[in-house]
Amino acid sequence: MSTGKGQVFELILDNGDRHARISCPPNLVPAPGQYLLASDGSDSSLPVPLFYTDSTPQGFIAAAPVPDTWEPGTKLHLRGPLGRGFTLPLSARKVGIVAFEAAASRLKGLIQPSLKQGAAVVLVCASAPDDLPAAVEVQPLSALGDIVEWADYIAFDVARENIPQLRDSLRKQNQLSTGMRLQVFIRTAVPCGGLAECGVCAVVLKSGWKLACKDGPVFDGREL
Repeated sequence: MSTGKGQVFELILDNGDRHARISCPPNLVPAPGQYLLASDGSDSSLPVPLFYTDSTPQGFIAAAPVPDTWEPGTKLHLRGPLGRGFTLPLSARKVGIVAFEAAASRLKGLIQPSLKQGAAVVLVCASAPDDLPAAVEVQPLSALGDIVEWADYIAFDVARENIPQLRDSLRKQNQLSTGMRLQVFIRTAVPCGGLAECGVCAVVLKSGWKLACKDGPVFDGREL
């Protein structure tokens, strides 16, 4: 983990969501699923978690939401990268990316690495990003059963309060092969970035209580 300075280089609207292009040193760029904590030096009480959605020559694009007060040129104090991100298996050739109930921006960073290693990619979501590569197939959430049966690696994005619905959905599919890798990004507040172990981000897994801020926010899906 490092600390350093960054800057809001550009604000980007995608499907009505406000992303930010962040300029920062290379050692501060988070991997897909990881995050930085960012402060603009104002009187706001908590730092803002910034999640990777795409790379840029001098930093990265942070997924929405970003503070309404941020503008191009806003200087940031950054800490990270924090947490456990996604681990795309080198053997994956059929990749499913599933935004269970929200935008797919936190999963988008998996697309280019998947394509680069020759994998077919299917995005399952209610609303696809504007600038997807032509090679990515987009399917509605109603196609989840088919994708679970097809894929050898699946990445989910789900809000913590909707974990029971995701569990139920996967149980109904009853199609998880023993060789398929499943990872789940659990979307929840991570205000302390692992420093205080405050428990705000705690989740219950098969192995017990875990903290999304440092044990996640990406978890082995079979732990759910």
